[in-house]
Amino acid sequence: MSASRPIGVLFGTRPEAIKLAPVIAELRARGVPTDVIFTGQHRDIVGPVLELFEIAPDHDLALMREHQTLDHVLSSVISGVGGILAASRPRALVVQGDTTSTLGGSLAAFHHRVPLAHVEAGLRSGSMDLPFPEEMNRRATSEVARWHFAPTDGAAENLRREGISAGIEVTGNTVVDALRHIASRARERANELSAFADAGPLIVATAHRRESWDGGIERIALALREVLAQLTDHRLIFATHPNPLANGPVHAALDDEPRARVVTALDYPEFIGLLTRARLAVTDSGGVQEEGPTLGVPVLVTREVTERPEGVEAGAVALVGTDSERIRNLTVELLTRPERHDVMARAGSGIYGDGDASRRIVDRLLADLSEPR
Repeated sequence: MSASRPIGVLFGTRPEAIKLAPVIAELRARGVPTDVIFTGQHRDIVGPVLELFEIAPDHDLALMREHQTLDHVLSSVISGVGGILAASRPRALVVQGDTTSTLGGSLAAFHHRVPLAHVEAGLRSGSMDLPFPEEMNRRATSEVARWHFAPTDGAAENLRREGISAGIEVTGNTVVDALRHIASRARERANELSAFADAGPLIVATAHRRESWDGGIERIALALREVLAQLTDHRLIFATHPNPLANGPVHAALDDEPRARVVTALDYPEFIGLLTRARLAVTDSGGVQEEGPTLGVPVLVTREVTERPEGVEAGAVALVGTDSERIRNLTVELLTRPERHDVMARAGSGIYGDGDASRRIVDRLLADLSEPR
């Protein structure tokens, strides 16, 4: 297989861009031609990540539409990526995680007989509806992938239980690589939000999951408002999704609370800076479940199940669902009992690897692509 043909790397959302940027950087550092494909699924919030890692997409499908549906995103990705693959015939296509962009790219690679590499493979919640549609997306991607780059031993074991035996490599999670990159280039940004964060013990929260749009996000926000009423020296920064279904309930619950800030336009380094300052994170985000333990920040996950059980098993993460009383009580407990807080803060070190996942991924790709099949 000709080494002059590129390796394609596809992403559409900010988490994908964050976790694939170190892989792209590693490929380019070794002089490997890359074909970077951006679907545009999260156009407004991906740009700053690409600037941070000095990445310019070679292809931009620009598929984002107002009120876009999953059907629109999936069909547009399959069609758009399929055309790119037919023209460039890459040696392999690399996708990450479990988004609709990932599934569409995976199906396009399958249709065009392009070997598929799946970064962050093997995550499973055990329920097709939690999270929706991500659980189905990652299972389907596993069916067509040649390489399964699992972030943990548990993820690799999930794949083996499903009958997948070839192509599994435990690499660690590339989010740790990304955090190292950010730390090496960190510049403190003095602004009103950072001054607010430094004025008292900080809680950082996020909420965006589809399964919480029908009341769950409102319960989370109201619970955290009750926490502020009990802990009068604490501050809350609630980072919301641009979708009004996700951010509307948060604004309604917290806009008039002087010790809370609701924000929607944080770039990734700024968010990580705030998370590093935080005493606690309350989130339904998969990425924060990894970033928090890595940074020594306890995490309460406002979901019923998680595809990242390692943090729960280690004691760095606790599942609380969207029950207001449970969220409030455990948040107050952790913030008023230093011994309990500190045990959680120490428990997550090293769960997601050593920051060398991208090297392992590229090593395996290049070794296998150099061998005739």
